[in-house]
Amino acid sequence: QVQLVESGGGLVQAGGSLRLSCAASGRTFSIDGMGWFRQAPGKEREFVAAISWNGGKTIYTDSVKGRFAISRDNAKNTMYLQMNSLTPEDTAVYYCAASFSAYSSAYHNYPYWGQGTQVTVYS
Repeated sequence: QVQLVESGGGLVQAGGSLRLSCAASGRTFSIDGMGWFRQAPGKEREFVAAISWNGGKTIYTDSVKGRFAISRDNAKNTMYLQMNSLTPEDTAVYYCAASFSAYSSAYHNYPYWGQGTQVTVYS
């Protein structure tokens, strides 16, 4: 089993930045791919970014390319999402996810999820 805890969410003005963290515990030595997803009110959960086990490969949804950066520090069992140039459309609950298989943008690839952290961007 893997436990994930997100932190770093908050209220920020449009154009600002936030850095989300996802701390993993439990069977961390088996974690391969990790990802960030988000869910806005009234919408389905959507993929944001994912990263390979060594951080060498990353993928992003088109709407965040050039603004968000995913990274991980396996020594600290922590994944990050640096979010810059935030817009109100980025407002959502952000979830981190982990898998024992390769990174992917597919929701069903990830059996382990955090509880989510709220990000609210105001104009």
